[in-house]
Amino acid sequence: MALTRIALVSDVHGNLTAYEAVLADIASRGITRVINLGDVVGKGPRGADCTDLTRERCEATVRGNWEVFVAGTEAPAGEGPAWWHAELGAERRAWLLGLPGSLDLRLSGRIVRLVHASPIDEFTRVHRDPDPETFAMMFEPTPFTGDGPPADVLAYGDIHDAFLEVQGERTLVNVGSVGNPLDGPVPSYVILEGDDEDGPGAEPAPFGVQFVRVPYDVEAEIAVAHERGMPASEAWEIELRTGIYRGRHAALGLTASRAAAG
Repeated sequence: MALTRIALVSDVHGNLTAYEAVLADIASRGITRVINLGDVVGKGPRGADCTDLTRERCEATVRGNWEVFVAGTEAPAGEGPAWWHAELGAERRAWLLGLPGSLDLRLSGRIVRLVHASPIDEFTRVHRDPDPETFAMMFEPTPFTGDGPPADVLAYGDIHDAFLEVQGERTLVNVGSVGNPLDGPVPSYVILEGDDEDGPGAEPAPFGVQFVRVPYDVEAEIAVAHERGMPASEAWEIELRTGIYRGRHAALGLTASRAAAG
């Protein structure tokens, strides 16, 4: 058995401080294979740096909805999206937009399919505890993922809410978010562990899924957003400190000063 470990990261969203902390933790465990599940950019202030780091450290990256949103040729509408678009530059935008939508691996006799949001496209959102029909859909091949057999393991990001659900022989994994976690303020990533030398028809071998949470210097990352004059920096600041989605801030009476006070 040739044991391998693969780190899955997702939803960095331009948060370089968190990304560097997570990649350092991955390296400290002796893991050299890193795959990124998209949304490298958008929301945070350093999408360009996070794109460069992804190209340097990740063996593969799949395209997320924010890549589609801000990495096109034309600047999107709105002050924030236009700012994130400009910050990337043309060459990085072309690389991000050209990423594949999905990726398949074989590990311990299992087909592991990696997507950003779902096998439908980068935008079809699937939250935790999906209904039985949605759960089943996540493992089936689609025009978006291409021809091939159903997956045994489906790993994705998008919802910023890490979880694992097993039904029969199928395992659904959400890896959470590195740069913008919304299930608490601490970044999350996943380690897959298994036999990397199995060919088609191989017998299932031991297979593991480990979730890792990595603390980082939140205040340093918030300071960068303000220093660079990033639009929507207050909503970003609250999200990073609280792990609460910005769409709920007004109803909860959350402000940057209240979030800073705890």
